[in-house]
Amino acid sequence: MENPTETRGFTFPGTFEVTAFGPARPELEAIVLGELTAAGVRPDPGTVRHRHSREGNYLAVAVSFWCEDRAHYDNAYARLRAHPAVKWTL
Repeated sequence: MENPTETRGFTFPGTFEVTAFGPARPELEAIVLGELTAAGVRPDPGTVRHRHSREGNYLAVAVSFWCEDRAHYDNAYARLRAHPAVKWTL
């Protein structure tokens, strides 16, 4: 492992968490995991959590992922935000 570096308050490499929100569709989890993998980060499927909105119209999918550097971190969020099934991220 390389020496950790700090970038804008984040220390890389490291484990981070993202929450993606979208319409309540069963495939949202697979979309989130797939987009994170395509971005070059390593999602941990064992950390996936789901939460439905009060009326069940939206679903939040949270997952932790391992990231080597800021560029991959930014790419992961950009890919999620660009996917039509994802309405917003935290």
